[in-house]
Amino acid sequence: MSETATEPVRDDSDLAFDVFSRQCPSRGTLEHVTGRWGGLTLGALHESGARFNELRRRVDGVSEKMLSQTLHALERDGLVHREAQLTNPPRVDYGLTPLGSQVAERLMDLIELVEARMPEVVEARSRYDATHNA
Repeated sequence: MSETATEPVRDDSDLAFDVFSRQCPSRGTLEHVTGRWGGLTLGALHESGARFNELRRRVDGVSEKMLSQTLHALERDGLVHREAQLTNPPRVDYGLTPLGSQVAERLMDLIELVEARMPEVVEARSRYDATHNA
């Protein structure tokens, strides 16, 4: 059998999880976790579980639609647990799964590092802008 220019077809059992491969399903999860709203939502839920509107207030600037989409994606990936209470009015609580807690813990380390080093970032931006906008 001759080789072709296309990649061989692999069945899912042969798939090694490699986020750098465009075929890897881990890439989608990484996008959900590190995207603008996903990271902030996981960070907010790391502190404690919350209701939808509490999350919206905590994640300043997120629209209702984007928060809803983000929560659905994170729930599908097994990072967020959604619990609907049969009350009047209905109540929905969101929290992290054990996997979500592990991911959020690492994400919070990154958030804390970035926040702590922001004076350096601000200085770097000023230097860059001074040399590139002149």
